[in-house]
Amino acid sequence: MKQIKLTVKTKTQKYPIIIGHNLHKNLGNIIKKNSIKFKKCFLIVDKKVPGKFIFNIKKSLKQKEVYMYSFHASEKNKNFNNINKILEIILSKNFSREDCIISIGGGITGDTSSLIANLYKRGLKLINLPTTLLAQVDSSIGGKTGVNSKYGKNLIGSFYQPNLVVADTIFLKTLPKREIICGYGEIFKHSLIDSKSFFNFLNKNYKKIFNLSSPYIEKAIYESCKIKRSVVEKDEKEKGLRKILNFGHTFAHAYEASQKYSKKLNHGEAVVLGIKTALNFSLENSLLKKNEYKLIVNHINNAELPSSLNEFLKIKDLKKILSFMVRDKKNNSSKISLVLLRKIGSPVFNREYTKNKIKVFLKNYLAN
Repeated sequence: MKQIKLTVKTKTQKYPIIIGHNLHKNLGNIIKKNSIKFKKCFLIVDKKVPGKFIFNIKKSLKQKEVYMYSFHASEKNKNFNNINKILEIILSKNFSREDCIISIGGGITGDTSSLIANLYKRGLKLINLPTTLLAQVDSSIGGKTGVNSKYGKNLIGSFYQPNLVVADTIFLKTLPKREIICGYGEIFKHSLIDSKSFFNFLNKNYKKIFNLSSPYIEKAIYESCKIKRSVVEKDEKEKGLRKILNFGHTFAHAYEASQKYSKKLNHGEAVVLGIKTALNFSLENSLLKKNEYKLIVNHINNAELPSSLNEFLKIKDLKKILSFMVRDKKNNSSKISLVLLRKIGSPVFNREYTKNKIKVFLKNYLAN
């Protein structure tokens, strides 16, 4: 399949997203073709990325001065201690503002690398080479950076757009199915907030997408990126519309944090559980009709996506869940702000509910 190119235009940056197969071998030429100039580059690489890919990337950058840092990417390591450690290394190499950071890994590596690029001398060039499906359809696009703290996920961060995103589907071949499902959670979310036709495509072809069959996987990535691009271009700094991208995430982030970001529950799985929770809350509050609810839940069940919250969390975890939801960065008052669904393609945001109302709902939901 030929390369697909999307261009994102925000107030602060214009950059291409290139989607295709085996692109990493040609990274140097892609950079040159898109007029991104630098002498030095610092590769921040997730340790899980196979060495053969890094060898090919370095080979393609032979005209550049290349440095590399292997990052043990985990939610627990996504913190300021590691940010400082990497910044010290880059400072010691005397990078200039015209030089570049290249992030090679999943969303954790991308979020960390992007914040480092933003902080170093108030801004380095940034190239995202996402290696997971989740990162290719979500975190590598849109300019959100962030690290975690004991108070919650991504509460410390900024907005900093990349100069280039290269989504190479060859990386996906190295991932376990659980990681593909993790990324599919975000693709699924994008369909729900924007497009009934895309939802229908997923409903029909999810098995082919899970198997990474071409052209289905490329189309899923492309359509997902297109939806995110449309939202980000209208609202780069999440003042309004961009909040719809957080559908399911207020619940999901609280579930992850309550589990202390353990391997028992990864981000994509938490997002699907968060979506299911938000669907139930939408139904209970007379926003979502029963037939639409059943259509979406049938897809979750047929695709064998995570659907039972009490497999991961119990009523005894309720206090912890609520404490993280109260601290969510989207809240503007003492109430909890949720993104909900009226129908597929029609989300509603800035709906605020008291902690007690959500507590009663979650108590019943966890009991089922």
